Amino acid sequence: MKKSKQAVLNMTEGNPLSLLIMFSVPMLIGNLFQQVYNLVDSVIVGQFVGADALAAIGATGSVTFLFFALCNGIGSGGGIVTSQFFGKGDESQVKSCIVNTGFIMLGFPFVVGAMAFLLSKPILELMETPKEIMADSVSYMRIMCVGLVFVSLYNFSASILRALGDSKTPLYFLIFSCILNTILDINFVCVLKLSVKGAGYATIISQLVSGISCLIYAIKTNDYFKMTKKDMKFNLEIAKKIVKLGVPLSLQFSMIAISCMALQRVVNSFGKVTVAAFTATSRLENIIHQPYGTLGAALSTYTGQNYGAGKMDRVKEGYRKSLIIMVVFSIVMLPTMQLLGAPITGLFVEDADVIEMGAKALKISSLFYVMLGLIYVVRGVLNGLGDSFFALLNGLVEVLGRFIVPIALTSIPFIGLWGIWWSVGIVWFISGLTAWLRYLYFKKRI
Repeated sequence: MKKSKQAVLNMTEGNPLSLLIMFSVPMLIGNLFQQVYNLVDSVIVGQFVGADALAAIGATGSVTFLFFALCNGIGSGGGIVTSQFFGKGDESQVKSCIVNTGFIMLGFPFVVGAMAFLLSKPILELMETPKEIMADSVSYMRIMCVGLVFVSLYNFSASILRALGDSKTPLYFLIFSCILNTILDINFVCVLKLSVKGAGYATIISQLVSGISCLIYAIKTNDYFKMTKKDMKFNLEIAKKIVKLGVPLSLQFSMIAISCMALQRVVNSFGKVTVAAFTATSRLENIIHQPYGTLGAALSTYTGQNYGAGKMDRVKEGYRKSLIIMVVFSIVMLPTMQLLGAPITGLFVEDADVIEMGAKALKISSLFYVMLGLIYVVRGVLNGLGDSFFALLNGLVEVLGRFIVPIALTSIPFIGLWGIWWSVGIVWFISGLTAWLRYLYFKKRI
């Protein structure tokens, strides 16, 4: 098992802060590169095609996220179960987790992708997507639905490797895929003039290459991925564990996606300039999410391994150290967004109205970054402990918040369309507070 021991990180021993940082940094870089997929699409399409094309891509974001979420939750559940067995030192069960996560996760996207492809136009119509961008939005969304299997292939490999403490391998393939995506974007959009479709083709081809490459490399270099015929069998008990954690996570992600669709519907009602501004700020805030999300994912792996090893004091210490990291990052980002909103928004489009709106929007949402970070930190530790109820609770709060708050705020005359961004921050606040209260409750029971 030499290769495996070199490839994985045992987080049940050593300084929690050092371990979390060491594990998080490669994963953060990887997550940032993954966001470059969307950023490159948005920047190239916005600058070389126009604001309408940018709005067309943005109008599909919450919908495609819904279908991706249904699949990615299984991968997250499989990763958590794998990390717990790894913490126990049970090699045979780790292999069984990998096999059964693969069975579930790589089969499910075919069904979800087909449904999403067929329902693309009705869903976008239901969301009141502006007629001027409807055709491009449907085309882009359908391409993303075809690529759902490719995205799941990469996420399967990456989630298992991270559960074993290897956050570097997924990074390498994401960097390669990002470079490939940029090259293809330039060729498809700028040279071949394929507009929105070209951006979609570039993304799914890059994801396919990344997924296949990462899986092949894992099989060749990590002994936990080296399977015999004995290993390649369906294990009902392991599958139940994966589904027990994965389905609530899928539902959580899906409910968040549905809530984003509700918000997007409100955004669409204000016209294509607001849609373009919201798309630009959403793309940027997806990057802001990454340090928080990475820290939460690292804490989930750390918690899963230590929970499996029965070291609850280390779990609590990891949680406290993660809070400190989160608060420091939030303090740094606040003045950045307050002062540099206009030039940052200007990276996406040249339209003065969109830039002005985006800059003011970032000043609003950045006020709530600490609460956004709290959501991810608490989610990380509770997911690592296997608290599946929290996933449903958190998703439900997001849905109710994004359905009610934006409609209420935008209907107030002196707030108007700015209620879109105020509602984003308020929902972060409510979700963060709910997550923290759930942790306090759960903490007393462990």
